[in-house]
Amino acid sequence: MSEKMVRLYTRQNEKTLYQLERDDRVINVRRYVELHFGDIAPLFLDSYDWFTRIAEKMVPKPDDVKAPIWCAIRREDCLPPIPGTVVYELSVPEKEVIYFSDLKWDYVLNRIYLPKDERDAAAYKQHLKDIGVTNGFEFFEGRYKGFYPDEIRRIKDSWKRVFEIGSLEESGVCGNIWEIRRECVRRIVRHGEEV
Repeated sequence: MSEKMVRLYTRQNEKTLYQLERDDRVINVRRYVELHFGDIAPLFLDSYDWFTRIAEKMVPKPDDVKAPIWCAIRREDCLPPIPGTVVYELSVPEKEVIYFSDLKWDYVLNRIYLPKDERDAAAYKQHLKDIGVTNGFEFFEGRYKGFYPDEIRRIKDSWKRVFEIGSLEESGVCGNIWEIRRECVRRIVRHGEEV
């Protein structure tokens, strides 16, 4: 029985084509993330590092990989190629894909509590009120930094819900991979071409 393959789509800098040609693979390089995000790169890298630590427990990563590659699981959800970028259409073994909610990912980036549901959100809001906190955004940076270590632990524990998805049909579901291997590339879409 052959393994199940899935289609993924990812927009990447066109310079990755050289990496693919040279190494037969593309991996996410921290320096590229730093260059892409500029001054806010430390925030993104901290969040990516958290994601990487959790995700590698689900799908083992190669030793030289430091961050995942973001992929859309539907053609229509992929960002189209713009000048300086290409879109890779991939066919990868499903067992290599780390599914997660891109909508929930915003909670991780914003460093706030990710509630289970509306009831949990209301309970957490009340919890903040009970401990005298008016802004849940300031536990990591800001006026509450260093004063609520239990709260930081609670927030980070909640982020694992980013991997909880009901089905692949849900809005905002993405699939990350650790590398783009040459044999998985089905098509390279350039600026001006249809994904």
